[in-house]
Amino acid sequence: MLRIITRQRLDQASEKYPDAKATIQHWYRVTRAATWSNLVETRQTFPHADQVKVASKKTVTVFNLTNSYRLITAIHYNRHMVFVLRVLTHADYDKGQWKQNL
Repeated sequence: MLRIITRQRLDQASEKYPDAKATIQHWYRVTRAATWSNLVETRQTFPHADQVKVASKKTVTVFNLTNSYRLITAIHYNRHMVFVLRVLTHADYDKGQWKQNL
């Protein structure tokens, strides 16, 4: 079971993007119950999950929440923790500016 930090960001995103609420809730339920230990296992659940290097040289995992939204996370497989960093529209994600702030 993975610990998700913080659900509050997901709730805020659900309020900001009501059309993504059901997808966000689904991602939360599935991820919380998961026992992933690497990206390969993550992709067995979410095939479109991708790892991306950001300005800090760290790697984040990006999930597609429908074609309209992206969920950016930091997954610490060894600690069984998923940090919710951002939920962005696809258009904002594509601008790439978010990479500079992580």
